[in-house]
Amino acid sequence: MKENSSLFQLQQYIKQFDHNIENKEKYFMKLIEEVGELSEVLRKDVRMNQRGHIKGTIEEELSDVLYYVITLANVYDIDLEESFKLKDELNKVKWNR
Repeated sequence: MKENSSLFQLQQYIKQFDHNIENKEKYFMKLIEEVGELSEVLRKDVRMNQRGHIKGTIEEELSDVLYYVITLANVYDIDLEESFKLKDELNKVKWNR
């Protein structure tokens, strides 16, 4: 059942407080910004320490990228779980796996 899917639940959670179809361009620009920040922390290999301080880490920036991917999916009414499954089927053929 889709409602029990973690990805579905995450999409619904974000949609509750950040869903404005007029912000499509803003969400995309933020995604690009976050990808740039991810690039920087990847280059520096900055990881979250054991005390759970996430600020300025790969973990933080990956979370930010995921957030903006989800906001874009939500404003375009895209079910990311279904899209992923469909794309994975194409990749299985493409990459013979």
